[in-house]
Amino acid sequence: MKRFMTLVAVLGLLVAASATAEEHEGHEHGKAAMAKDGGVKGEWASNYGYATEKLLQLAEAVPEDKYTWRPAEGVRSFSEALLHAAGSNYLITSFCGVKVPEGIDRDTFEKSTTKKDEVIAAMKKSIAHARAAMHDMPDADLDTKVDWFFGKGTKREVFYFLAAHNHEHLGQLIAYARMNGITPPWSK
Repeated sequence: MKRFMTLVAVLGLLVAASATAEEHEGHEHGKAAMAKDGGVKGEWASNYGYATEKLLQLAEAVPEDKYTWRPAEGVRSFSEALLHAAGSNYLITSFCGVKVPEGIDRDTFEKSTTKKDEVIAAMKKSIAHARAAMHDMPDADLDTKVDWFFGKGTKREVFYFLAAHNHEHLGQLIAYARMNGITPPWSK
């Protein structure tokens, strides 16, 4: 009986884990990304995808008239914070030798638009850029040391920082949304 109860508990955990994974199946960062790349790349794609999918959902949920809202003078507005995250998808991957596309100026990108559809399009383009950069990088290159913000680090470290950076701004923008009475879509 003890073995049976243990088996039932393990099966229950597997079903719960499966249900959680299935919630993400429709997102690029879910099972498809893991199956496509596996290993470090798959783990990164899942982590990065979690943050960027939620950033996009939040960007869609916030009305355009709130894109210029900022919590205080001298602090990034909603659109500036989204474009900062988007611009960082280019800047941070550039430390790994990934070319920044023409027309992306790190000094002006954050303030380049406040139009919701343009901000979301810029986000999507930058996310695709970062995903392609990781996917196209040979596995052996992930341990290559590069110079970046924090001195020397591996390309893998730089990419994990990029995921963390997107998580950081997701938290910031959740607070912005809630301060404006907007509930993040996944919290409803």
